[in-house]
Formats: sequence, structure tokens, C-alpha cells
Amino acid sequence: MIGDNKAQLNEVAKPFRVLSLDGGGSKGVYTLGVLKEVEAAANAPLCEVFDLIFGTSTGSIITALIALGYRIEEIENLYFTLIPKIMRHRFSRERTKALKAEADKLFVDQDFSAFKTLVGIVCTNYDFERPMVFKNSVQQSHGRAATFKPGFGCTIAEAVVASCAAYPFFEKVKVKTENQGEPLLMDGGYVANNPTLFALADTYHALNKDTSEIAVLSVGVGSYNEPKRSIFHQIIFRFWPFRHIAKMFNISSGTIDQLRIVLFPQVPCVRVSESYPQPEYATDLLEDDVQKLRKLHSLGRESFAKYEREIRATLKI
Repeated sequence: MIGDNKAQLNEVAKPFRVLSLDGGGSKGVYTLGVLKEVEAAANAPLCEVFDLIFGTSTGSIITALIALGYRIEEIENLYFTLIPKIMRHRFSRERTKALKAEADKLFVDQDFSAFKTLVGIVCTNYDFERPMVFKNSVQQSHGRAATFKPGFGCTIAEAVVASCAAYPFFEKVKVKTENQGEPLLMDGGYVANNPTLFALADTYHALNKDTSEIAVLSVGVGSYNEPKRSIFHQIIFRFWPFRHIAKMFNISSGTIDQLRIVLFPQVPCVRVSESYPQPEYATDLLEDDVQKLRKLHSLGRESFAKYEREIRATLKI
């Protein structure tokens, strides 16, 4: 009886935990550094720790792998192998081809029924100029529940590739859905590089959780100075889309966080995304130097240490 009472108290005390992961290309290794420590603190796979996980772009890859039951160490090993294979290419067509090949190899033909927790993978619908979010439960629908299809009937690989299609660094992607036609999609960073508000909209409005029940961990990719570029990249980055896309994504992340504070002031949220202006950390979303990536990963672990007490208290782990 006493044991049952303790279990009930623990269940009441546990908040509805939301994990939100920013986009940022190769800089997702910083995110993994933070999550490595979160997983260790929770002493459980993160698919068992978080009730809802949202991700944009590189955050969508991490989201999908966590929700499939991967441990963070496994995801790290994949990232340090896959990033150079994808980002070493000079042209968007080659990067996109490499991204699709690696996603197909990693996720095979799994669909959204394979996920072990609720997810949201954020894309931008280029045709309609609005967000398109791939989800796995009808509970997350905001209306039109009768026609809801998990992942719009797409595979995990298709959704992740679309979320990562950071045009013009990658090509836009057309997907064939069961209920939304064949939209042309691109990187979710254009609508919400930081998907926290989308996750909170699901939690509060669709899943009907009270603000007192919710706890959020929002993880970015860190902020760094621009690296020195090769002659080829100096020429390419003079063109407007290439020069400003990273800045646009950073502005998107910061704007979303400011709106989150205004719209959901009662919801406890820890935001982890530190700034590192030191020249040795200069990088961008196309980084393919493994040694540099390992440095960013270590910075993520250090960032966790700064926020550890707040994270533990907020998530109750």
C-alpha cells in the first residue's frame, strides 16, 4: 500500500515533458552534447523521458532517432560519420542526393507508427508559404481529425529530408502524401528554426495539458562566429541567399523564444544555446571537419553543466 501511494505521488509530480530541438545543420552536434548529459542525468532513454519531442532540420534527425529508441551515444556515432559524407559536397544537388541516401539507409522504409513517443517534424510548405508539421498521433491534430494520417502517410526518411532541405544549400523536396497532395517542401527553419511554440501549441491546445502540468527543455545549436572560407565559398557566399540564410535561422530561433516567454510565461522552460565568440569555435551549418565538430559537442556538454540544476528542477529528474 505504501509503495502504491509513493508511485501515485511520483506520477502526479511528473510533468508532461516537452523537448524542442533547433535546426542548424552540422551544429546539431552541440545539441547532442547537451542531450548526452540529459540522458545520463535521467538514467533512461530520452524516448522514455520526454512525452513530446519536436525538431527542425538537424533537430528533426535527432528527434526521429530519439523517438525510435536510439541512445544519444548511438546518435553521436552516426552524426560524426554522416555529417562529413553529406557536407563535404560543394553543390546543393550533391548534398541533397547524399542526404537522401543516408536517410534511406538509416530509416529504411519505417513510417511514423515506429515512434515510441509523440513527435513533430517541422517543414516549410513552399507552395502554400506556411508550416507543414509531420506528427504521429491524431491527438496532436488541430481539427480535421477524421482525415488525419500519421506523417501524412510519408516515411520518416521523407519527412526528415524535407525538414533538412535548407534551400539553397540543399534542393527543395517534393513528397507524395496520402491526404495533402504532393507539396514542395523545404527546411523548417524558414518558419520555426526553434520549434518550441509549435510544441507548446500541441501540448496546450491539442493535448489539453494545463500550463501547470508542462515542462519544456529547448535546445539550440549554439552561436559562433563565421569561419574563414575557401575562395570557392567566398564567391558563393556573396550571393544574397547564401549570405543571409544562417542569419535568418538565428533570428527565427531568437524570435520564437521571445514569443514563448510572452505567450507562455507560466510554463517552466529551460533554453540552452550558448554563444561562443572565440575564433577556435568559428563554424557554420555546413561544417565537415570532425575535429571541429567534436569541439562543438564538448561545448554542448559544458552548457548542460551551466544549466544542470535548472534542468533537473524543471524536468524533475
